[in-house]
Amino acid sequence: MSKFELKLPQMGESVAEATLTTWLKEVGDTIEMDEAIFEIATDKVDSEVPSEVDGVLIEKLFSVDDVIKVGQTVAIIEVNGADVSTPAVDTSSDSEEVSEETVAELENTIVAAQETATASAMDYSRTEKFYSPLVKNIAKKEGISVAELDAIAGSGSEGRVTKNDLLEYIAQGKPNKAAEGGVAAQKVEDRSVQKLAAATENTMAAKQPTAVGDEVVPLSRMGKLIAHHMTASLATSAHVQSFIEVDVTNLVNWRNKTKVAFEKREGEKLTFTPIFLEAVAMALKKYPMMNIIMDGDTIIKKKNINIGMAAALPDGNLIVPVIKNADQLNLVGMAKAVNDLANRARNNALKPDEIKEGTYTVTNVGTFGSVFGTPIINQPQVGILALGAIRKIPSVVETKEGDFIAIRSKMYLSHSYDHRVVNGALGGMFVKTVADYLEAWDVNREV
Repeated sequence: MSKFELKLPQMGESVAEATLTTWLKEVGDTIEMDEAIFEIATDKVDSEVPSEVDGVLIEKLFSVDDVIKVGQTVAIIEVNGADVSTPAVDTSSDSEEVSEETVAELENTIVAAQETATASAMDYSRTEKFYSPLVKNIAKKEGISVAELDAIAGSGSEGRVTKNDLLEYIAQGKPNKAAEGGVAAQKVEDRSVQKLAAATENTMAAKQPTAVGDEVVPLSRMGKLIAHHMTASLATSAHVQSFIEVDVTNLVNWRNKTKVAFEKREGEKLTFTPIFLEAVAMALKKYPMMNIIMDGDTIIKKKNINIGMAAALPDGNLIVPVIKNADQLNLVGMAKAVNDLANRARNNALKPDEIKEGTYTVTNVGTFGSVFGTPIINQPQVGILALGAIRKIPSVVETKEGDFIAIRSKMYLSHSYDHRVVNGALGGMFVKTVADYLEAWDVNREV
């Protein structure tokens, strides 16, 4: 009998840790190779972690909601027969306390090793996709490149490639060999950003004094992910804002006379959100350099216009479902997509693919009465638009007969953009185009 350490594998080049969400096996359970043992979550993906050996689970080293660093031992499996390659564990010793110096030294060693590693078609750590150690070993033995492995359609959880998927692929004679030229996965945060975000997180995590009557409420898993994502974004992008006031009187009047008939005919409410998204999609088509994502020191111009729509959840957290190919939808299709995603977001019924691949984000801060805001960019995008509350205010109206004061419906658009790649002219022209589209709304438009 020997004991095997099941470690948290590398989940992608920019992922340093994960949260354990579910144990799928209990102590004493018999486990087969490549069988899922537990589930983890990162800010990029939720995934199962499989066993690398056959055996019996004899010890769990972490509990649900614990944060685990890549490479840490999560479980001990008792293996029959000869010793396995992973060293045995002395389970009688306490595995929890590790000195900060040891952790720092280990992290420096890992970073140094990563930085000196040369790019190779067989280096599976250079992909954002997750593969079990067994799958990677088989792929390496068969000479299957990273790009080729990425192209295989997986049947496992979240599309994960399983052992059987890979063996079937090999049996078919590697039909996807031509896929080696595929697009590399996005690498959002470089190491310097990770260090800065980690430093911020450590500062936030420092023990604060409490007084009698204070309540200490731990962050939820999603809250922790959002906090990390936001601080990482501020550390990554040079945030700049442009604000513009928009007269939406014609738009408001048109919606007021159209919404009842629209709901009777389509069975959907006509809110302002799909109208605003239509304007944003049009502006992204006009200014494609706003529809880009950052990939290290390069940019990727995205062909598809996929607009993220920030939605508040009942627990106070935030999620951003994505409307794919938004520029190809008419207003009816946009309204149905918005209502469907918003309703399922509130009911926690979104699919993983529906919160991925956004190229630009819109957030409606006016829902809560805010006039304008300074939203944080959703990485790796380069822009986000905040929609302020629509208010009736006295305004100067210019006519051929002269100027006069009238009550108009107005709002502010707040555009945050990444000044590393978007200059003030582009950022300003983009939001001005959205404003012009809304101000020129045809009061006789049929929908």
